[in-house]
Amino acid sequence: MIQEPTVVQITADAYSVAAFIGYLAVVVGVGAYATRFSSTGVREFFVGGRQMHPFVVALSAVVSGRSAWLLLGVTGMAYAQGASAVWAVVGYIVAELFLFLFYARRLRRFAETYDCVTLPDFFATRFSDKNGLLRGTLAVVILIFMVSYVSSQFVGGGKAFAASFGLAPSTGIWITAAIVLVYTSMGGFLAVSLTDMLQACFMILALVMLPVIAITNAGGLTVLYDQLQALDPTLMDPFALSIGVGIGFVGIGLGSPGNPHIIVRYLSIRNPDGLRHAALVGTAWNVIMSWGAVFIGLAGRAYFPETTMLPAADTENLYPFLAQQQLHPIIFGVVVASIFAAIMSTADSQLLVAASSVIRDVYERILRREVTLSQRQLVSYSRAATVVLVGIALALGFAMEGLVFWLVLFAWAGLGAALGPTSILALYWKRTTRAGILAGLVTGTITTIVWETSPVLSPLLYELIPAFALALLATVVVSLMTTQPEGTDEMMKVMDG
Repeated sequence: MIQEPTVVQITADAYSVAAFIGYLAVVVGVGAYATRFSSTGVREFFVGGRQMHPFVVALSAVVSGRSAWLLLGVTGMAYAQGASAVWAVVGYIVAELFLFLFYARRLRRFAETYDCVTLPDFFATRFSDKNGLLRGTLAVVILIFMVSYVSSQFVGGGKAFAASFGLAPSTGIWITAAIVLVYTSMGGFLAVSLTDMLQACFMILALVMLPVIAITNAGGLTVLYDQLQALDPTLMDPFALSIGVGIGFVGIGLGSPGNPHIIVRYLSIRNPDGLRHAALVGTAWNVIMSWGAVFIGLAGRAYFPETTMLPAADTENLYPFLAQQQLHPIIFGVVVASIFAAIMSTADSQLLVAASSVIRDVYERILRREVTLSQRQLVSYSRAATVVLVGIALALGFAMEGLVFWLVLFAWAGLGAALGPTSILALYWKRTTRAGILAGLVTGTITTIVWETSPVLSPLLYELIPAFALALLATVVVSLMTTQPEGTDEMMKVMDG
């Protein structure tokens, strides 16, 4: 039986710290190893020269999309809401399976034929964006939401350090940012992808091991179920949520086709045919990690029935706190590493996407499009841009040390609403026009911001749902009113394969 819980003070254990430091040393070592390859040009720095193995692509795509939101946000949500939190993971699992199988293949074929390195590259080529208006708009949209997304990861790192080692959250934010900056700026996409593969293994190990041990120590699933039923009968009911909340949860999956740090993985694979294998591996990883996160939240609620028993009374501190109580210090160090694996696997990818928007899309393709620039020089500028973007994200993170869950969902919604419907139509509907894409980008971005900041609209539905729908409608309507670009039929044939 679960004993009557008591509030436990967090103390840093030497074994846990040593295990965690060992993990960080490996990550930084991978960055150093990849430096020479990534320094040769922007294709190598931003998409790994399109030479990535399907297994690496699968794990990298999955963990880069999960972030601290899964380990801190979903576990905290399952603690607060119970089994109904499962609907928050169903949407993106299904959406990303279809992306691997269909969307990714078309995009990868196009990218190789027309030498596209970034998502704005794809749009600019697909719609003959000669004056750079579409590319520039895309870069602005990506930067607005991507920097917010990176900030949320730094805040998640601060919370993880506070809950795991007793450090001040602000100190944890600084340390997280420094670690991510070092290996990302050194090794570029190759370092990010290889560390993502390593981090995926840490995440799945911890997300399976912790709930199994915690539930076993509690006396098994039956005891856990009875304990939760006694606390609140709705905790074990997966349908104990309103229709609006359920739609919002499942609708989270609409963000996947619009988040460039996921999409860029598809551009990097060695062969488009390998995406079927990547779909199988990625979906299996997604399901197992999501299962673990939900069961950690349920087990944690039984062990700590009141939020006041958690560090800072914050449900997002449940995962490291429960792990510290249940696991050997060395294994606890692995769990802490898994949190930072989730954080860094997302933050590093987002930094690369943001840096590519600044250097590849704005500097090289708009400001200096008449000049031939050295590839090594562009890589140097990309590293400098990464440093600047980390500084901006840090400032935003300190200014908004709110919930990781909210920050991630806002950025996820903005990117998903602006780039999701527009990219899908660009890949599948040949009648789509440049003006339609611009209308969709602006509509999705504005709707997300207005909906989220409105005290009347925000409680009704997750902003991604209406923003996605309106952006889709705007793109279709404006496209039908304008002329499709030349060469569309040829481009569609390339994507059809």
